[in-house]
Amino acid sequence: MATLKDYESDYENKWCPGCGNFGILEAMKKALVALGIAPHEIVAVSGIGQAAKTPHFLKCNCIHSLHGRALSIATGAKTANHALKVLVNMGDGDCYSEGGNHFLHAIRRNIDLTAVVHDNRVFGLTKGQASPTAELGMITKAQPFGVIAQSFNPLTIALALGAGFVARGFSGEIDHLSSLIQEAMTHKGFSLIDVLQPCVSFNRINTHKWYAERVYKLEEEYAPDDFHMAIDKAREWGERIPIGIMYKEEKPSFTDQIPSLKEGPLVERSYDPNRLKSVMDELK
Repeated sequence: MATLKDYESDYENKWCPGCGNFGILEAMKKALVALGIAPHEIVAVSGIGQAAKTPHFLKCNCIHSLHGRALSIATGAKTANHALKVLVNMGDGDCYSEGGNHFLHAIRRNIDLTAVVHDNRVFGLTKGQASPTAELGMITKAQPFGVIAQSFNPLTIALALGAGFVARGFSGEIDHLSSLIQEAMTHKGFSLIDVLQPCVSFNRINTHKWYAERVYKLEEEYAPDDFHMAIDKAREWGERIPIGIMYKEEKPSFTDQIPSLKEGPLVERSYDPNRLKSVMDELK
């Protein structure tokens, strides 16, 4: 059985003290151990940013890719070895800005992976300019007169595109977030968890205290199979902010629909290089 120690990395962590990333990292480790997933059975993929450093601090297979490209790299990894569990870590800027197009199409394809988005409403690595989820009027070093673009709501976008698992978590609720990650990783298909995460250096509005006073867990009687209710909950913001599984629906995943993968993962197949050479020769 895997233990928390099995996932402890040797790399020094230099996130700012109090960063919400620490809570997300802890929640992920707890989830992996609770699910009994061994380090060799998972690949952690990330893009660029403070959130994207997360795989460095997980002792498992990992790929630190390009800005906004984590989901495309993760798609390739899942297709090559669909027996692997794929866990993707991205910041809100990384996923919803540079990676916006990959976000949309990963949902459409229903890739069987879990996307954990560390949503702090700023670009933390590049010194705090507003991300797509920043609210109208938010003042940053790059937007001294306030943000003038409409805030991006990833949950409503994911729902509109037909995502089968849509959830919101809070880095200050580690056990609750860990349970969401467990649910997401056992779901067959694309799973999105947008995690509200304070940035102690560049976002002085959406602080840990600010979120703690507003977030509430979805009631036990809430039905995550009601699409219209999920839309309403995803849009709820302000004095009360719901966290939990907004929507859940089972449907065929991307790799389930590829006939050639039914025989098993591509990485376990043997191939005849002479047959490949003959094909290449025909293309000359």
